[in-house]
Amino acid sequence: MIKKTLIAALMAAFSCASLSAHAALFGDDEARRAILDVRTKVDSLQQSKADNSAVLELSNQNDQLRQEIARLNGQIEVLSNEVANIQQRQKDFYVDLDNRLRKLEPQVVAVDGKDATVELSEQRTYDNALALFKAADYKKSGTAFVDFLQRYPQSAYAPSAQYWIGNAYYAQRDYKNAIAAQQTLLKKYPGNPKGADALLNIASSYTELKDRPAAKKALESLVAQYPNAPAAQIAKERLANFK
Repeated sequence: MIKKTLIAALMAAFSCASLSAHAALFGDDEARRAILDVRTKVDSLQQSKADNSAVLELSNQNDQLRQEIARLNGQIEVLSNEVANIQQRQKDFYVDLDNRLRKLEPQVVAVDGKDATVELSEQRTYDNALALFKAADYKKSGTAFVDFLQRYPQSAYAPSAQYWIGNAYYAQRDYKNAIAAQQTLLKKYPGNPKGADALLNIASSYTELKDRPAAKKALESLVAQYPNAPAAQIAKERLANFK
């Protein structure tokens, strides 16, 4: 369209010039004005073309910018999700770490009716030894409780460990060592609640050794020292058989 307009303008200019030269109908000033007019129109058309090209270029640049913004928004969304996931993993990590550290800290447990602070390794060692006894592995259980007392002599579980050593011997029919182990409990931990059961075990061991007087004496001591203990009722029933 622009090209046709330019051709038409040029043709008009040449036509005017031809008429001026051959027919002398226009003067020099009019010819100049006609040429200037044609040039102005040509310049205007060229400027219009340039403007249209600039508008088209701007439109293309805007499309590219919109595409780039969309791409960046997508990346931002991905990064935001990654940051959220990292923050959640960090939170889970610290919660897990805190729980692990708490498990490693000394725990307050009830032992023989009293609250006591017990280390994790201490608790595990005691529980493992007791598990061996419950599994009827009395020899290993007794050895494990002896090891426990060597490692944790001041433990709140020490009286119980000593008591289970005596029971492990009794279960193996080693009655003399059973008596010695329970007597150690009574001597080292006087007044401990395990004392009543220890005396009952001593009486049972003497009975197995056919030493009735010693068995009777142990039962009488049990009733006298621990009258309200469950073992005292058993001792009373056994004492009735001695009459």
